[in-house]
Amino acid sequence: MTEVLTQPAPSETTGPSTGEEVRTSNRPQMISSAQIARRVRRLGRRISEVYADIDTPLVMVVILKGATVFAADLLRSLSIPAELEFVRASSYPTGTSSNGRLRLAHMVEGPLVGRHVLLVEDIIDSGVTVNAVARRIRKLGAASVRLAALLDRPARRQVVVKIDFTGFVIPDRFVIGYGLDYAGLYRELPHIYALT
Repeated sequence: MTEVLTQPAPSETTGPSTGEEVRTSNRPQMISSAQIARRVRRLGRRISEVYADIDTPLVMVVILKGATVFAADLLRSLSIPAELEFVRASSYPTGTSSNGRLRLAHMVEGPLVGRHVLLVEDIIDSGVTVNAVARRIRKLGAASVRLAALLDRPARRQVVVKIDFTGFVIPDRFVIGYGLDYAGLYRELPHIYALT
């Protein structure tokens, strides 16, 4: 079951101040690293069940750069064989909102004909990016294409998106941490914070 967040996660005290606390002290923690870890393990079990009977390893196509941290943890939570491929795509040239124009700078290198593909995305906003990538993957002859997203922010949706495996549904806030960035910063934070 998908977790829907309507308020920030309770704060966790872990001793003396760290650099993270200093940089994020004025930002509400939306999702703790413990919540993320639990949810990613559940998603990994569910994905493993869905793909248990396929004949070839699952191909995880990770949408760079934001989904890298989520994809690494998700990959380790699987109990089935899986391969990794990467796509670099963005509709956030700068700032905190999508401009609706997609840039695809890198596509998958390996053959996908007849393969089962799991697109892995950090956050689904407008849906423009993931829909464009999914169309391209289908054109490459994939047997199936499903989507795993750590975060779903439906308030910004511009196109219909079917998310097969969702971590958390969040309110209309710009978030950072756990791979999510603002202008290239904050990806290393273990928790997810609301920037706006």
